Amino acid sequence: MTEPTRRERIRPAELLGIAGVFAVFTGVIVLLSTREPKLSLIFLLIAFIVAAVILAMLTLAAKPNDVEQHEIDEEDRPRGH
Repeated sequence: MTEPTRRERIRPAELLGIAGVFAVFTGVIVLLSTREPKLSLIFLLIAFIVAAVILAMLTLAAKPNDVEQHEIDEEDRPRGH
C-alpha cells in the first residue's frame, strides 16, 4: 500500500482551518451585535460544524479534470524523475 502524500495528509487540516475562520467570523459578528458571549459561542460552534460538513461535501463532490490530475501527478512525483 502506498503512503499518502504530504498534500493528502494536510488537506483535512486546511478544511478545518477554513471552517474555523468561518466560525470565528460568525462568532465575532454575533458578539458585536448582541454583546452576549454565550450566544456568540453557540453560534461559533454551530457555524464551525455547518462549515465543516459543507466543505467536506464539496470536497467529495469535486473531481479533478484531466489537466488538474496531470498537475497533481507531477507534484506528487519525487524531484529529478
